[in-house]
Amino acid sequence: MATARFAPTATASLLSSFATRPCCLQSTLRTLIPTTRPFSTTPTPQNWLTPKRGETSKSRKGKPHVATGGSVRGTTLTWGDYGLRLRSHDRRISAHQLKIADETIRKRLRGTKYRLYHRVSANIGVYTSGNDQRMGKGKGSFDYWACRVPVSRILFELRGEVHEQVVRDAMRLAGNKLPGLYEFVRKGDPPVMGITKLGVDGNTEEFLRRPRKEVEVKVEAPSLAHTAARLPATPPA
Repeated sequence: MATARFAPTATASLLSSFATRPCCLQSTLRTLIPTTRPFSTTPTPQNWLTPKRGETSKSRKGKPHVATGGSVRGTTLTWGDYGLRLRSHDRRISAHQLKIADETIRKRLRGTKYRLYHRVSANIGVYTSGNDQRMGKGKGSFDYWACRVPVSRILFELRGEVHEQVVRDAMRLAGNKLPGLYEFVRKGDPPVMGITKLGVDGNTEEFLRRPRKEVEVKVEAPSLAHTAARLPATPPA
């Protein structure tokens, strides 16, 4: 598409002719001066309640993935000084519930300087059928987005110029809006494997990864023929 070019004298005369007409002058300046930046160094904020590209296939109900033998991944704070950690068994939390918990924290901390971090994102689609539908006929239609949260996983982190008791109260209110039991954690708290905190009562990661059942070593009694073969031959009398 060809772009109109204006000479300096033509541009000056054009602006002077529209000096008495503000609406026309504003529309003319919009065509001459670009109003949008060609690029931006600020990263585009991602929506943590909706995946960027959706799903190519319908997700199954499933369970949170936990490494064999246990894992401490995601059980400690990374960026913030305080956080909210799931204490009960794994849950599937909807995006609506996460949004309500986020709004509860922001409402309690209104007027203070802080930054809230989200450690989970709703990227699992939940598909349901109507109550009056018969069994079969496929999986169903899309209902809402959700996330799978394993046990002892951090959901929210917070850092800022806020007193600990105020943050503790905000996390308590947010935990009441979410399904399951939650606990308040601080920077430096030990990691958790399953429901056991490492470093407490002598519990270590190697101790928890040990085999629970002792392997019994069976010692077979040597047979009579095997024993006779090992004995030296006796010369005849």
